[in-house]
Amino acid sequence: MLAARLKHLASRHPIVLALPRGGVPLGYEVARALDAELDLLMVRKLGAPGHQEFAIGAVVDGEEPQMILNEEAMRLLSPSREYVQQELSRELVELERRRRLYMGTKRKPQMAGRTVIIVDDGVATGSTVTAALRGARRNNPAYLVLAVPVAPPDTIERLRPLCDEIVVLAMPEPFYAVGQHYVDFTQVEDREVMELLKAATNRDEGVG
Repeated sequence: MLAARLKHLASRHPIVLALPRGGVPLGYEVARALDAELDLLMVRKLGAPGHQEFAIGAVVDGEEPQMILNEEAMRLLSPSREYVQQELSRELVELERRRRLYMGTKRKPQMAGRTVIIVDDGVATGSTVTAALRGARRNNPAYLVLAVPVAPPDTIERLRPLCDEIVVLAMPEPFYAVGQHYVDFTQVEDREVMELLKAATNRDEGVG
């Protein structure tokens, strides 16, 4: 259903960037329907000093990785520049490890001047998608799209200024959790991600 709502973008020869791991099966279907390249857009949280579960920002993968800081959290916690740099360096290493796990030696996606479709399995608070959109925008795509099956209306309204188009199938109110809107919301495993990415690469190269 989501792929059908994106058919009007097929002529733009878009690149589909899935947020792993949950967004990859959906991203695969969208890329196949649009005959588009599939890649990943990975986001890693930058944890606060002494409270790693609290994000002071995020680093977003890409040809040029981008650091997105949460200005409110930075004002509240005032972490040192050295701490932020150390946290950034640590998460960049983790991003590279995950990219090699999933993508091998394939080069990072080029977004500049292209139509970029970011796909996830749903949006709740929107913090990860916000970082993903802001990071992608800094890579200068010609047209930036967010595509998700389900999200709360207020979150979608906050995300609209960050991209050129949003395609969302359902915006229920009240909204409690993404998983409530799936018949099967089993966690996507690394193996499935790698198999789908390999299948997409083989399709792009005309193999099989």
